[in-house]
Amino acid sequence: MNDMSSTSVTPELISIVVPTYNEAEGIAEFHRRVSDVRAKLPEKSEVIYVNDGSRDGTLTILRLLRERDPTIAIINLSRNFGKEIALTAGLDYSHGGAVIVIDADLQDPPELIPTLIKRWREDEADVVFARRFSRAGESWFKKVTAYSFYRVINALSRQTVPLDAGDFRLLSRRAVGAVTILRERHRFMKGLFAWIGFRQVAVPYERDRRVAGATKWNYWRLWNLSLEGVTSFTIAPLKVSTYIGLCTATVAVLYGIYMLGRTILFGNPVPGYPSLLVIILFLGGVQLVSLGIIGEYVGRIFNETKQRPLYLVDAVVPGHTDNTNAPSLSGDTTLEMVVDDLRPKELNEVPPAGL
Repeated sequence: MNDMSSTSVTPELISIVVPTYNEAEGIAEFHRRVSDVRAKLPEKSEVIYVNDGSRDGTLTILRLLRERDPTIAIINLSRNFGKEIALTAGLDYSHGGAVIVIDADLQDPPELIPTLIKRWREDEADVVFARRFSRAGESWFKKVTAYSFYRVINALSRQTVPLDAGDFRLLSRRAVGAVTILRERHRFMKGLFAWIGFRQVAVPYERDRRVAGATKWNYWRLWNLSLEGVTSFTIAPLKVSTYIGLCTATVAVLYGIYMLGRTILFGNPVPGYPSLLVIILFLGGVQLVSLGIIGEYVGRIFNETKQRPLYLVDAVVPGHTDNTNAPSLSGDTTLEMVVDDLRPKELNEVPPAGL
């Protein structure tokens, strides 16, 4: 199956898109809390879980949840394509008049969903994003780098990305339609959400600690994501390379004039070898960095020209949204016992193909 699906839209429905990858330890608790929130909503709602090639028991637990809650839809991707692509798949398969994007690690509290819906209706906004004013459980280094990243990319790009906002947000159907027609392969969703424009409002919240499991975003992946963000929305690094080259050439010309005048006036003493070596290494480093920057952009052009689909779907289990409210799973001891039984046996197994 390719990356585009024909889906009908139900204006009175709220779709909740949840990309998942190796979340077996916490997915049942996440769904319990989401179900409690959905049970209190006046609107009908659905939850779309996108299994992004999980190698633990995530898919098995999602099947169990689907047996108890028919409003769940499961999109099982053929392999791991990355969170940005999995999120896009969830948007492609959503049916609601509004779509809420949230991670499954419970750092973004599901209890904020009613507030997002309220602001969407009251402010007639197309995008209601959650802005973090604190980040519990994260190291000072990650907080500093995250703080710096948003401000650096906004300084380099013409498109302003909302400060300290993640993927947790509500999108109107118009905003979802705008995002899903953007099929670029290198996707920085926070930037795409900002690029579409429309009316956007912020809801501040305090980010919680991860409930279970370990983050999939190590510093190397975060670095690569930051490169995606910069190269997707600005050519400033290319301009910087040009300016460095111009400055270096100007300094070289001025230094050449200085050395020519000095030679005419005072003769030509032999310069020191260390200073010559430093200059050569400096210029070589500047050239390699410039080539690397150019290579990042050329590599992305190469990937775009191949025109491969964003993702492939292994199987789809659609949800049923005939019921107004989703069933609350609080106190479902049977589900908890089954999940506990799965953990020691299946968390390290690869789920079978298909659903």
